[in-house]
Amino acid sequence: MPPLVHRKKPLQARSAITVAAIGEAAIEVLLAEGIERTTTTRVAARAGVSVGSLYQYFPDKHSLLAAVLAQHLTHVAMAVERSCTEHRGGKVDDMAQALVHAYVGAKLEHARASQALYAIAAEHGGAERVEMARERMLAAVSGMLATAGDRDFTDPSRHAAILLGAIAGPVRNLLESNRHVMPGDDLKEELVTLARAYLLAASTPC
Repeated sequence: MPPLVHRKKPLQARSAITVAAIGEAAIEVLLAEGIERTTTTRVAARAGVSVGSLYQYFPDKHSLLAAVLAQHLTHVAMAVERSCTEHRGGKVDDMAQALVHAYVGAKLEHARASQALYAIAAEHGGAERVEMARERMLAAVSGMLATAGDRDFTDPSRHAAILLGAIAGPVRNLLESNRHVMPGDDLKEELVTLARAYLLAASTPC
C-alpha cells in the first residue's frame, strides 16, 4: 500500500518501518478495542514504540486514524485506476471482470484494514477522504466505459456510479459480517456476473 501520510517524513529505513508498524498497530487496536477505546497509548504499546515516538509522526489520534484511512483508500483507488487505464478501448466483458477483480482484490488484500476502517469512515475527516477516493474511481470507470470498443454508453458517469455502488455494497457486507457468506473468489465471480449484466443492459452495440 502507499506509505502513510504523516507530519514528519521518515528519512531512514528504520523510521519508515516504525511508521508502518504504527499503522498496522492502529488497525489491530481498532479491531480489538473499537474506535472509542483506540488511543495513541494503546497503539504505541501494540507497535512496540513509545508514545513520544508515535507523536513524532502523528500529533494525535485524529491524525493517525486519518492517515491510516487515507492510505487504505488511496490503495483501493489506485488499483481501480490502473485497471481502468489498462482496459480502455477493450470489450465490456473484460472491463467488468477487470474492475471487479481490481476493487475486490484491493479490499480483500488488506481485509482486516478494510474491516476496521469502515468504523472510522464517517469520522476523523473520513467522509471527505471517502468521497475523494470515490471521485477518483468514478472518473476512472467513467473514462474507461466511454472508450468501450463494442458498446456505447449514453451516460458513462451515471453508469459508473451505479456499477461502483453495486460492487462496493456486497464487499462491505462480506467484510462486516461475522459469518462470511462466501469466499472472496466466489464473491468476485458473482460480482463479475452482475457487472457484465448491468453494463450490457445499460449500453447498446456499437
